[in-house]
Amino acid sequence: MNELFDVAIIGAGMAGASLAAECAPHARVLLVEAEDAPGYHTTGRSAAFWEEAYGGPGVLPLTEASGRFLRDGGYLTPRGALNIGRESDRPKVEGFVERFAALGVRVELLGPAALAERVPGIRDRWTCAAWEPDCADIDVAGLHQHYLSAANRTGSVLRVRARIEAIEREGAGWRLSWRGGEARAGLVADAAGAWADGLAALAGAQPLGIRPLRRTVVQLRTAPVPPADLPLTLGINEDFYFKPQGDRLWLSPHDETPDVARDAAPEELDIAIAIDRMEQVVDWQIEAMERRWAGLRSFAPDRLPVYGFDPRIAGFFWFAGQGGFGIQTAPAAARLGAQLLLGLPADELTERIDPAVYAPGRFA
Repeated sequence: MNELFDVAIIGAGMAGASLAAECAPHARVLLVEAEDAPGYHTTGRSAAFWEEAYGGPGVLPLTEASGRFLRDGGYLTPRGALNIGRESDRPKVEGFVERFAALGVRVELLGPAALAERVPGIRDRWTCAAWEPDCADIDVAGLHQHYLSAANRTGSVLRVRARIEAIEREGAGWRLSWRGGEARAGLVADAAGAWADGLAALAGAQPLGIRPLRRTVVQLRTAPVPPADLPLTLGINEDFYFKPQGDRLWLSPHDETPDVARDAAPEELDIAIAIDRMEQVVDWQIEAMERRWAGLRSFAPDRLPVYGFDPRIAGFFWFAGQGGFGIQTAPAAARLGAQLLLGLPADELTERIDPAVYAPGRFA
């Protein structure tokens, strides 16, 4: 293939697929994926939830702007979230409540009785929690497929098994090459997740320090079976979280272990740590560990996403560094990304978002 496109988006996980769907009505888009199918890495391994406080105040505008799209599209299932702490953690829990309540998040402080009602079998050392009633599970596969289908319907071209080997200047645009194919595009968008810095280097851009961090999840069969209405339960010190998935429990040690861009696999030590931390929270019995997996979350140095044109390399656009909040912010981020990439005006989804906060030039 040697076709000409307006935009080539590299990476077809949630970031690339959503950006393609937003760009395709306005431009001829090529979506390039290195794996056999889109979403193989982080997107396909996410235990995603929509939690307004997740990612901190800098991410909150993207999360809030995405909420209505996700709710109206049927991609959210109510869950609620508890950030729990021991008595020694009370100042941190109270600070969490005060900080996010001031930003308009529905959040309240709970004591031990209310905590025990929401988490049966919780041990009495856990005495306080920040309760976020609006937290919800996200249908990750459904949302990803929505964006892939929308991009396809509006003319976007998807190429899989196309690992980019070269990105070279050609006139005012770019030539992209992979084994068995190549294409030309006026603009290149880097939505390659953990591979973002390496891809940028191929185009001659300076890497931004986007680091892949490993996150581990295990699926457990427990006694008792997790209640269907069990909230997402997180440690206020960011050292564990668990939530029900059907009649099973998904558990993570909330790890962020520095790694390299690869097909990540869980480590036995991380699994053992996760189980030990859960057993310190609830008195449930673990009957079996049925699945285990790991994914890579990629963060810029300031832990905010990077959306915008590279300050030095004309025509190279960053859409990366979404950490663990890339799915819950996908609707607003993709709309904002398309507006910045194609010079489109802001709309009701993005009008309250300041794009300068996420611009790659902040690292120059």
